[in-house]
Amino acid sequence: MEDADLKAIREVLAGHSASFGELVKRHGALIVRMAIRITGNEQDAEEVAQETFLRAYRKLNDFESRSSFRTWLYRIGVRCAVEALKKRRPVESISGAPEGESDAREPEIADVQAGPERLLLGLEVAGWQKQALRSLTPLERAAFVMRHLEDRTTNEIAETLQLAPNAAKQAVYRAVQKLRQRMAPLKRNQ
Repeated sequence: MEDADLKAIREVLAGHSASFGELVKRHGALIVRMAIRITGNEQDAEEVAQETFLRAYRKLNDFESRSSFRTWLYRIGVRCAVEALKKRRPVESISGAPEGESDAREPEIADVQAGPERLLLGLEVAGWQKQALRSLTPLERAAFVMRHLEDRTTNEIAETLQLAPNAAKQAVYRAVQKLRQRMAPLKRNQ
């Protein structure tokens, strides 16, 4: 895949901008998945993905091939997602959805064979998780998602978020501590 990316990049830089569509097809799902995890909703994730590919297209001649195109694009995407969260943050209440927007879409349930009590509990836990993630700062949320949902190393997080490795570790640690604190009432109710 790396060779195909480099070939498409060379074609785009040579003036065949349609070749960029191959890169979008190849890496679009990765960027959208990451953006959904960081922003918490599909609409913002789609906007983040568009902004990511727009920035990548504009900066394509700055791509130096020291890392893979996928890694370079992922870094741009994380930064776009963090920026989107920072822009949205003042309007968003800590305990719920952004003003004027209801949280109508419930998370998908993996086990449809479970009884009604189990399904209800699953929805309640998912709601608590969503609220807990919203309580994090954009930096903490991105660091947590990258570490615990995307399995990125501390050095990758630090490089992507342009932090020192210790600052990246601290961001992940603070996020975990805040999430534990926000989810503690669920543990007491069991």
